[in-house]
Amino acid sequence: MRLGGANLWPRRRSLLEMQELGEAVQDRDVSEIGKEAADVLILLYRLADQFDLDLDQEVQAKMAINRSRTWVSKGDGTGSHV
Repeated sequence: MRLGGANLWPRRRSLLEMQELGEAVQDRDVSEIGKEAADVLILLYRLADQFDLDLDQEVQAKMAINRSRTWVSKGDGTGSHV
């Protein structure tokens, strides 16, 4: 698939990396969690690069949006914005 002239790797690859990360988390394998989290980040940086985006800047911009939102606790350490 081409979007704006950039090649996008198969969706299956990113899903596989997330699945591997999930398995490492479930197994509480800290070494594998680090490796699989790195794989996920590498894919995200590659995607951002294909669209000439600075992922660090994008994260900071999104965090600014999130900080301005009102959040409701779900009671499990996470929350939802309202």
